[in-house]
Amino acid sequence: MIGGYVLLGVILLMAIWVAFAFNSLVSHRNRMREGWSGVEVQLKRRHDLIPRLVKVVSTYAHHEKSTLEGVMEKRVSALAVKGAGETADAERGLGEGVKSLIAVAEDYPDLKADAVFRDLMGELVATEDEIQYARRYYNGAVRELNNATGVFPSNLVAVIFGFSEGEFFEVEKAVEREAPQVSLGASHAG
Repeated sequence: MIGGYVLLGVILLMAIWVAFAFNSLVSHRNRMREGWSGVEVQLKRRHDLIPRLVKVVSTYAHHEKSTLEGVMEKRVSALAVKGAGETADAERGLGEGVKSLIAVAEDYPDLKADAVFRDLMGELVATEDEIQYARRYYNGAVRELNNATGVFPSNLVAVIFGFSEGEFFEVEKAVEREAPQVSLGASHAG
């Protein structure tokens, strides 16, 4: 009789532990999804800025058609991908396109002095900062989920209920981790 109660107690404790581990995994997965949603919001903001930036640059840089078209093509590609890995690759390409667009702007002093261009560049820099913050939050949530799905004994619950590791949203080069730097030059007083 006592053995039955002990067995029932052990089963009850295991059930409570499984429920706790399951709820913890769900919480980690939801935090990761929330983090990815934040990344997507900031990327959309960036994607919405790019056509406006291209339009302003195109009014000054008529001879840079291939650069402008390349940036827009990379934007379309970035909009089409899903998932952290594919998105990271597409966003790296788009980032390179934006850098080339900024390089074009450096060759046109009138463009750098344009108030709309300067405002857009300010928005872009702020957006790049927000993308960085959102990426950090998301990657932290992925790390927590991956830890929970990888350590014993919660990994057993993860396998039983089909939880899988998350994918980090990584930037490969340290240069790509920084917001684009733009020299708007000093205003000409005189």
